[in-house]
Amino acid sequence: MVAEIITTISPTTNKPVLTRHGLSPDEILRLGTTAQQAFKSYGKSHPTLESRQKIVSKALEILAQRQDELAREITEQMGRPIAYTGKEISTAVKRAEYLNKIAPEVLGKDIPGEPEAGFKRYLRKEPVGAVLVIFAWNYPYLILVNSLIPALLAGNAVILKPSPQTPTIAEHIVDIFTAAGLPSHVIQYLHCGNPTDLRPLILSPDVNHICFTGSVAAGIAIQSIASSRVSCSVGLELGGKDPAYIRPDVDAAWAAEEIVDGAIFNSGQSCCSVERVYVHADIYDSFVQEVKKVLANYRLGDPMDKSTHIGPVVSARSKDAILKQIAEAKAAGAVDETPENATFSSLPAEGNFVAPVLLTNVNHSMSVMRDETFGPVIPVQKVGGDDEAVALMNDSQFGLTASIWTKDVATGEELSRRVEAGTVFVNRADYPSPDLAWTGWKDSGKGVTLSRFGFDQFVKLKSFHVKDYPK
Repeated sequence: MVAEIITTISPTTNKPVLTRHGLSPDEILRLGTTAQQAFKSYGKSHPTLESRQKIVSKALEILAQRQDELAREITEQMGRPIAYTGKEISTAVKRAEYLNKIAPEVLGKDIPGEPEAGFKRYLRKEPVGAVLVIFAWNYPYLILVNSLIPALLAGNAVILKPSPQTPTIAEHIVDIFTAAGLPSHVIQYLHCGNPTDLRPLILSPDVNHICFTGSVAAGIAIQSIASSRVSCSVGLELGGKDPAYIRPDVDAAWAAEEIVDGAIFNSGQSCCSVERVYVHADIYDSFVQEVKKVLANYRLGDPMDKSTHIGPVVSARSKDAILKQIAEAKAAGAVDETPENATFSSLPAEGNFVAPVLLTNVNHSMSVMRDETFGPVIPVQKVGGDDEAVALMNDSQFGLTASIWTKDVATGEELSRRVEAGTVFVNRADYPSPDLAWTGWKDSGKGVTLSRFGFDQFVKLKSFHVKDYPK
């Protein structure tokens, strides 16, 4: 069987930048066998949490030292401007350091049962075994550490499947952790174009848990393959259509700055980007005008230019889908109120550049208000009050994050309790916090990463009943 050739296409030029080879089904299966062997040897060579923490700490030091090199590679492979990619590395390091810090509290202690005369009774958290991590391209290091760090700290072996768009991330991680002292094969990786081609591995008894980050369709496909197995759990981090509600008491200029950043940073390619905006009628006109002012000052262009705010979207396919959604909305009555901006109107001839678009007169009959865009589009809908806004925010198949913007923080908090989403913000957006659970409601996923609860998917509980020997 001829190995699959996987080509990474530059979003900036639409030209190939590197290729990788896939594996045959037999080779994929051997990864699972090797992972189980590595899992058992890892438990013997590093039986204490403290020893595993030292490896993680050293690896994070190395990762931080390579920040500039790795940041440039992210820009080359997925198109985020170089001004921002270094921050992904530093944020990934800080996030992982937090997870490493709280590990003793989460993993390091047995959980006592109720006292009973003549018995010692307790719960212990044991590693699940071998974990398959399938992760996305849009924030590859940040997404990866969410699963990799707690999995390793819990004592598991890990198989990484990076996106074909950012294939080198897994290679670097293996090199970095090897240099930090992690035993061979505790982390392995493979390259694969379609995650469903991993069917042999997903069905193998050598894989005990799967972490998937990506589209709803692909997540459902992975879950469906694994559904025949009881001994393999699946965590899914999927899409979003994250809403924001602007109440009438806020400063319109401040809210506009925040919303534009939350909507079009990384060209809107984040599961927690602001994708639909509801604005109270009393502030609607002024808010729209302020958004125009903000957008007029953004620079779209070469992601290697440090003055660039917005680079290309990831692929020609993505560009076409975004433009189609915009066109359909306009045909249905949406109004394009994007301001004049020389960098928006003179797009580079090559690459997948999509200028930010501000749409008004939108409603929920339009795809742009229902379906994930994953692009730099800001659709703004006028609402009459809090109840209408919350009802519209909840009128979605997704429930990842949502934000409410108001001077009345108490009311904002009360409204956020009514919003159906795994993370709710008041006067903030697009910010996963390592100490809080990252979890999707509805079709945005299942399972938890980050916080103390982000360790749960990588352990299984074992109960101990130890009775004194009769005298």
